Amino acid sequence: MLAAPGVDLAGVVTNPDKPAGRGLALKASPVKARAIDAGLVVQQPASGKDPVLDAWLRDLAVDVAVVVAYGRILPGSLLKVPEHGFVNVHFSLLPEYRGAAPVQRAVIEGRSETGVSIMVLTEGMDEGPVVAKESVAIHPTESAGELGERLARIGAGLLPEALRGYVSGTALPQPQDDSKATYAAKITDADARIDWTQPIDRVGALVRGTNPNPGAWTTLRGRRLKVFDIEPAGTEPLAPGELLPGPHLVVGTGGGPARLVDVQPAGKRRMSGSELARGLRLASGERLGEDAG
Repeated sequence: MLAAPGVDLAGVVTNPDKPAGRGLALKASPVKARAIDAGLVVQQPASGKDPVLDAWLRDLAVDVAVVVAYGRILPGSLLKVPEHGFVNVHFSLLPEYRGAAPVQRAVIEGRSETGVSIMVLTEGMDEGPVVAKESVAIHPTESAGELGERLARIGAGLLPEALRGYVSGTALPQPQDDSKATYAAKITDADARIDWTQPIDRVGALVRGTNPNPGAWTTLRGRRLKVFDIEPAGTEPLAPGELLPGPHLVVGTGGGPARLVDVQPAGKRRMSGSELARGLRLASGERLGEDAG
């Protein structure tokens, strides 16, 4: 992202290594691995309030610091350490979708456009002035995961020039219009539950918007079933949540039947809906969404 002409990388901050795999051995994040490969110094503070991080940044005397999906709150005192503060890459067209889940909320709400904003961090939630932004169309079948990856690549291309302009004074940060602000709260477990009485396009938007995390869910025979992809499935008259016995996993919604393409039963691997249907031997009248567990 920042390995570009005119940008001198002083070091990288990322989250601490986490246990992974069967042996729960500590595993470095992809950011740390790339930084080490590039010969950069890496810091992994337990929180943004760690005094070691403050002291390290002061010793480096950097012009500006960059934050991308760090997931930790930075104190106001730390934001003042670099000469030009901190710059954040946010995946929305600010002031729309401030907050923790801008990509997921844009997909869930059926938006056709979003974008990337390069903003100066302040103590308010994504309220800082914007240095640069770029709009991006949301593809009709795109999941939040796919869109997030695409926005990350676009942000990576936008960031070096924005930084050079910001630090040199040729790109002046523009204040946000707070009256137009909207908020993208973190997706809760309740948010991700599928309501089969909703029209199929709304259900599809929820499924795409929570794919891969946390995953839209319903219940099947009293156990959770995550749903990662659906598609329209003809005109068979089915009540909301009603399952159609057969070779495919077809369910009624408030606007026509849907075929569950990619699912994961509780405690099992991800599989196709057809594969799950073959193992279930569905009986007439079975429904999704009952006996929540």
